[in-house]
Formats: sequence, structure tokens, C-alpha cells
Amino acid sequence: MGYAHGDGGETWFPHTPGGLEKHGYSRYQGWKTAMRVLVIEDDQRLARLVARVLGEAYYQVDVAHDGDTGLDLVLRGTYDVAIIDWMLPGRDGPSICRAARLARLPTALLLLTARGQIEDKVAGLDSGADDYLVKPFAFEELLARVRALSRRFAPPGADAQEARAGAIVLDLRGHTARRNTRALDLTPTEWNLLEYLIRHQGQTLTRQQILDYVWSYEHDVQPQMVDVYISYLRRKLNGPGERDPIVTVRGVGYRLEAPDV
Repeated sequence: MGYAHGDGGETWFPHTPGGLEKHGYSRYQGWKTAMRVLVIEDDQRLARLVARVLGEAYYQVDVAHDGDTGLDLVLRGTYDVAIIDWMLPGRDGPSICRAARLARLPTALLLLTARGQIEDKVAGLDSGADDYLVKPFAFEELLARVRALSRRFAPPGADAQEARAGAIVLDLRGHTARRNTRALDLTPTEWNLLEYLIRHQGQTLTRQQILDYVWSYEHDVQPQMVDVYISYLRRKLNGPGERDPIVTVRGVGYRLEAPDV
């Protein structure tokens, strides 16, 4: 798989949707999985390499190329793991880690740096990072560290193969969905919306939280779009005689309550 050094060059990405690299960050893959990773790295070639490796391992990856954009994305609280370079334009990696910890985010933080001295590692971990990886690094080691962080910070009962809320099941590898034995034909946006609701089942999510997760790379989407797609999703989720699992919390947003059938 190779090593990451962060030198110049170009890389082709089979999963990169066209036209999404804007506003200082980019997204790889249109479908989400149960684990979402943010890469904050100003070396664009290295960032693309890391994103491709993670994408091929079925992680959903967003990329930011400066510290201020990276912090804005981290503070949305929608990432399972953030991989953060130490030296960045604007805000540096340790300050992003400190801000994330002050916000009490559950996101696991992996700090990347060329600094390999013990005092640097101590400073990085003391800033709030959960792990520390020195450049150059092997991609196999990066993936192993991300897997370890994912296991440590995953909610109880989390499964890398599927996301489940009662009778509703998403097969994260095969990208199939069902309610009991009935298949659900979901668009990518409907899938991402349902996956987010399942991961936060029982929790009331605001429209803005849903917007930040499902449409985070689109800056011109209005909160009303959430209501539209909730309506689409309800039509597909609810068969004759089945309880609607999506609860509308008036003036706030929506909550998924796991259906038994």
C-alpha cells in the first residue's frame, strides 16, 4: 500500500464526485458508512492519498486544507475520527485538538506531524489528541490506528457491517436497506439521512445538525430541504400498518424511534 511522505504530484480518485472540491474542503464518496473521518492536511497530495486509502477501506472522508475550515468542520460534531496535521495555515493542529476537547466532542483525534521528539509527542497528546503518528508513515499503520480509535470511541453495539434501528437495517458494505424483509430503494441522500438518524436513534436532532451532516459540502441548501427529504424517507420506510419511526419534534427537528416491526 506504500508510505505517505507529503511531496508534490497528482492522484486520481475513482470515488471523487466531480465539482465538490470547494469552500476549502472536499468530499470523497457519495454514500456514507457508519464511520466518518475528517482529514485536515494542507499538503493536498498527501490529503488526497489519505482520503483515497480511507475511502477504499469504506470510510466516509471529508478533507479540509487549512486549520480554520478544519476547526469549523470538527465543531459540527459529526465525525467519528479527525486526522489533523500539526502545521496548518491559520489555526494549528494542537489548537484544533484543544478546541474540540473544550467543546466536549466525542470525536477521536489523531495528530500527524514530522516532529518525532518525545517532548513533541507529549505536547500533542496533552493538547487533547488521542493518538500521534509521525511522518512519513505507512498507510497500513494509519488504517490500523483509525480502526483502533474507531473501536475505542464507537457507541455500544456499533457494528462495522450494518447500522440497525429495530426492524430497520442498513447493510453498510452492500449498500442495501430493509425494514424487516422488505427492501428499501433509497437514493444516496435518503441513505445518508437514514444512516444519521439510526446512529442517533432516540436523540432529537435539529434541522441544522441534519443539514450539516447530510449536505455538509453544499453551502446553498436551506433547512427546509431536511423536511422534504424526511417526507421522502417516510414514504419509503412506512408500509401498510407499520408505525412511522420518525417523530417530528415541533420547532426543533426529528427523532428516530426504533420500530419493532
